[in-house]
Parts: sequence; structure tokens; C-alpha cells
Amino acid sequence: MITVVGIGPGAADLRLAGTAALVAQADVVIGSKRQLAEFDPQVTTLVLPHLDELGTYLKAHRQLNIILLASGDPLLYGIGNWVLKQLPASEIKIIPGISSIQYCFHQLGLSMNDVYLTSSHGRQPDFDFLLHHDKVGMVTDQVIGPVEIAVAIRKRKQHRVIYVGENLSYPNEKISRFTETTVPNQKFGMNVVIITNA
Repeated sequence: MITVVGIGPGAADLRLAGTAALVAQADVVIGSKRQLAEFDPQVTTLVLPHLDELGTYLKAHRQLNIILLASGDPLLYGIGNWVLKQLPASEIKIIPGISSIQYCFHQLGLSMNDVYLTSSHGRQPDFDFLLHHDKVGMVTDQVIGPVEIAVAIRKRKQHRVIYVGENLSYPNEKISRFTETTVPNQKFGMNVVIITNA
């Protein structure tokens, strides 16, 4: 059985209560170096390989109790969606986690009832479509981040409030409020962006 475990945005106190027990009972725990260091499992570990290698490994070791650690929520632009395409659903269990977008909305006290959720990971967002929404939550990457989002908004001669949540739930967490004209031209840490009408 492959169990994909959402471990939230980072801080241990934001994980579901049973997460540590699941990890302790596993035959193998797979995750990034950072994720594995946070759990320090006393079982066999595997640093998350390239997805092609991971798919081969999961298919070849179906008989093992494998835990695959997933940042945030596995089914919100997470690795859970990929795993569901690799193996039959009957061989997979997915444990939810708090997504970084969800966490950021709560830190800001903003309702999520009317939000459009998306990601720029490995894709070019359709900003014409996105900016038709009053509220957008976006998981970003190194290619499309806060600076590029602000440029896209300015290019369309629109005005928005842009919240940038960096290193969410960690001691160096920072949530900044900008407009499309005030986002500094800099590299940001791990972040999510929330775009709202001004």
C-alpha cells in the first residue's frame, strides 16, 4: 500500500495527529531531504528521486507499506495527483494536509469561499482568465512568482492587491501586502501569492 501523507506547510504542529504514527509503522518513507529530516524516521528512507524513478520504484515495491511525504495537501497541486495516475486507486491511500494557500488565507483572515486556486509550477498561467476572478490563490515557482505576476497585471492595465506569503509556518514566515506597482524586483523565498481586487 502506498500512503501519500500531506504534512502541511511545514510546522510540525500543523500536521494531522496520526502522521507520526503512520511514518513509524512504514517499511519505507520517501520524501525530500528536508521532509525526512523533520521526521527522522527510524525506518528505511529514500530521498525523493526523479518522478520517472519514483514511479518505477512504487510499482516494483507494491507489497511494502510505503509512506510518501507530500508538502501541503497532496491533492492541491501536489504529488498525490501524480501518484493516482501511476497505480490503481485501490493501492493508494491519501491523507490530507493543510495547503500553504489555505494557511496563508487563514493568516490573513480572508474567506476562501470565492477563491480560484491555481499553480504556476511548470505552466504558464492564463492571466486573462485569472484576472476575471475577484480572488486568486496561486502556488508559485521560480519562473512565475510575485514579480512576474505583478508585471502581468500591469500589462493588462488592471489594479490588484497582491499578498506574498513566504516560508509559511516557519519561524521566518513573512506575509507582505503589495499592489501591482509596489512588488519589489527581487527573488522571494518559498511562496504563495494571493491576488484580490483592490
